[in-house]
Amino acid sequence: MIRITQVKLPLDHTEADLKIRAAKLLRIPDERVKAVHIVKQSVDARRRGEIGYSYVLDVETDREEQVAARSKNPNVSICTEKPYVFPGQGPSGQLGEAPARTDHHRTASSGWDRGALQHPPVVIGSGPAGLFCALMLARHGYRPLVLERGGPVQERTKKVQAFWETGKLDPACNVQFGEGGAGTFSDGKLNTLVKDPVGRNRKVLELFVEFGADPRICYVNKPHIGTDVLCRIVESMREEILRLGGQVRFYSQVTDLQVEEGRLAGLVVNGEETIPAEAAILAIGHSARDTFAVLKARQVPMEAKAFAVGLRILHPQAMVDMAQYKGDREAARLLGAASYKLTHTCGSGRGVYSFCMCPGGFVVNASSEEGRLAVNGMSYHARDGEDANSALIVTVTPKDFGGEGPLAGIAFQRRLEELAYKAGKGKIPVQLYGDFKEGRLSTGFGQVRPQFRGETAFADLRQILPVPVTEALLEGIDRFGQIIRGFDRPDAILAGVESRTSSPVRICRDDHLESRIKGLFPCGEGAGYAGGITSAAMDGLRVAEEIARRYAAGQQR
Repeated sequence: MIRITQVKLPLDHTEADLKIRAAKLLRIPDERVKAVHIVKQSVDARRRGEIGYSYVLDVETDREEQVAARSKNPNVSICTEKPYVFPGQGPSGQLGEAPARTDHHRTASSGWDRGALQHPPVVIGSGPAGLFCALMLARHGYRPLVLERGGPVQERTKKVQAFWETGKLDPACNVQFGEGGAGTFSDGKLNTLVKDPVGRNRKVLELFVEFGADPRICYVNKPHIGTDVLCRIVESMREEILRLGGQVRFYSQVTDLQVEEGRLAGLVVNGEETIPAEAAILAIGHSARDTFAVLKARQVPMEAKAFAVGLRILHPQAMVDMAQYKGDREAARLLGAASYKLTHTCGSGRGVYSFCMCPGGFVVNASSEEGRLAVNGMSYHARDGEDANSALIVTVTPKDFGGEGPLAGIAFQRRLEELAYKAGKGKIPVQLYGDFKEGRLSTGFGQVRPQFRGETAFADLRQILPVPVTEALLEGIDRFGQIIRGFDRPDAILAGVESRTSSPVRICRDDHLESRIKGLFPCGEGAGYAGGITSAAMDGLRVAEEIARRYAAGQQR
């Protein structure tokens, strides 16, 4: 396969144009191009009036090495990428055929062959890390048991909608907890900065497509799925795990561990049932604060880690489009809602940056605990809402937490969320940027129309955030207004508090991805090893690979 980079085409090009341009760059007739595969597509909007696409293409033709050499084009090379390969099983492993579909509320079964796992591997949590880990294990004969503290995604969606409409929170099933994890009620962004020499990123995208995502996510520069589509994908992945003999149990929270001589022996579910297990994947998510407390009590090594906190900001999506597309309305029509990524290092040394930017989206009440309030951003697949919103967040470290121990960051989050809940009297506290800057309460919205899921109330957001965070946000927004015209407009809407950007805890693991408690495998964003849907799913694949290297799948009698 020949790879060509920096292939430029106009926005209205056709599929045939790709083949014609590839042939021209390779200096061969069009008919010699057998196939063209898009590896990456990005928008080149550097010049006003010249907005177009930039591609990386893989081209199939005859005598490829000769063609590449004769092209004399520095952007042409022979593609050497290798496909993702799942490792073979550990000692004594024999892959068996998948049994008939099982009931997903059935408990784990016993009777696993000697020389292999005596019990199914248990995946704790069904966010992207847990779900992708369980899927790969199921596809390779391990029949995993998935324990999810929340409900199935369709039921969860109804409970979340009811919470936004009534304010009545279900602590067991909400925006943070339930099938699909916290990322289900987000934009479904699939960006990652994780280095990927073995192809896990590509594999994750291919699996999303297999279960219903738009195939274009495999090559667009900033892929996203959308909350509405993610819900269907998550359900389809669960059905596949069940078909392959795995089990999924909802409303099944791990409330304790059984540890014998430094090794996992079992899991206590809902405080009453004990499930024997010698291998468990801790894919608990960044908001499982009670589970972190259990792990601390069981002396599972953990440490506090830096994360970031701040506010959400809302602007008209049309304003962002005009800024990003250099005023080109036709480009905005063809390309859809534009995104942005902004960073600034303050004079204090703190970093402030945009995070989880949701084009055409909504700010949502993402609370999971009574008396505490957190917000997040969400977009549907169409991204056709009136507003663009993004978190503007400031890095905080254990020095800022005001406490000691591995759970100090959780206590810090809770204090902010309690202040946010109090400020908004249980509703999302909001304030116009001009009023936030001048330290006065807002009395009404301006031209930026509020796009929220959950009720709002005007409040003084300065009373929620630590002073260094407020000062960094003010400096950052002022700077961002110089980059995107109107970003610092007085009627931009701020909402708080954005406190669940990533896990404030890292569950320590060794080079083989295992805790000091043998048989316990910390995984994903909640464990401190990922920062979004894609990297969490990739870490799920990585842990599944380690399970496969170490253990053979048991064979049910």
